[in-house]
Amino acid sequence: MSGASASPQGAQALPRIGFLGTGRIGLNRMRALVDQGLVEAAVVSDPSAEMVRAAQEIAPDALVASSFDELLSHDLDGVVIATPSALHAEQSIKALERGLPVFCQKPLGRTRDEVVAVVDAARKADRTLGVDLSYRYTAGMEQVASVVRSGTLGQVFAADLVFHNAYGPDKPWFFDKTLSGGGCVMDLGVHMVDLALWVLHFPEVTSVTSQLFSKGQPLAANSDTVEDFAVATLTLATGAVVRVTTSWHLHAGRDAVISADFYGTEGGASFSNVGGSFLDFEARHNTGTQSRVLSQPPDDWSGRAPAAWAASVAQGGRFDPAAEQFTAVADILDRIYAR
Repeated sequence: MSGASASPQGAQALPRIGFLGTGRIGLNRMRALVDQGLVEAAVVSDPSAEMVRAAQEIAPDALVASSFDELLSHDLDGVVIATPSALHAEQSIKALERGLPVFCQKPLGRTRDEVVAVVDAARKADRTLGVDLSYRYTAGMEQVASVVRSGTLGQVFAADLVFHNAYGPDKPWFFDKTLSGGGCVMDLGVHMVDLALWVLHFPEVTSVTSQLFSKGQPLAANSDTVEDFAVATLTLATGAVVRVTTSWHLHAGRDAVISADFYGTEGGASFSNVGGSFLDFEARHNTGTQSRVLSQPPDDWSGRAPAAWAASVAQGGRFDPAAEQFTAVADILDRIYAR
């Protein structure tokens, strides 16, 4: 591990990062880190030659590894993982055991047990662990969190979070539960559960109930079929209730419906996408029938989660106990799936 040591001229060298998986999301995160001058893309690896070429357009000097083991054999300061979900936990642990900080696409694991194993590995290695729970880093959600945590809304007694993706995933493994861990809840609900818990400072969740559907038909708890629509209700120790609704291919009349609303005794705060966009959001502080804008587009947020991780790596990449939050989210997903 190079440790991002100083150059002979005294300038701090950029962390040397290996990028495992350079599909659409992997390339997006890679481009964000390279364009911001936060890392050196030292090594790339992807089974698709086309995706490797696309990565080399971003980082022409990056070496190409034919396997994860070969990637790990290079002198690196960290690894960014953007592979299919079934591989996340195993690959993350392997990198951490090599002493490398990891930034992984969500979900970090298909089950709570997988996530616990990764977090344990990060703690044991004393390496920073990041997960691409990127909506936390939107200006809108940061504003909503600030309003909620300030007490401006009074006692928050309800929250309603929604993520409908009119298109759904385009890779077959998403529909194989053994590979994906679940359907729209695992894919989209992970973001909404994380936002609810994060805004409310990860409260104790005393009960979870859920209804899962596929093509309009209810699914049994032990079904091998992944859900394309789900509603989950979380009851908190405070008595507050959180509802999370997610779907693929819903007839919602737009590309996406993404929102997070928090209701208190003195007001409300809302976060919602604009015009069906996956990228543009606004946030508002609501009192009675009055609404005040907190944040509006444009907001270039998609690279902020990996940027925060890269900053940690540059500062030594030590374990952050906040990684336990990933386990809390995975626990709720397990409870939604009744497993």
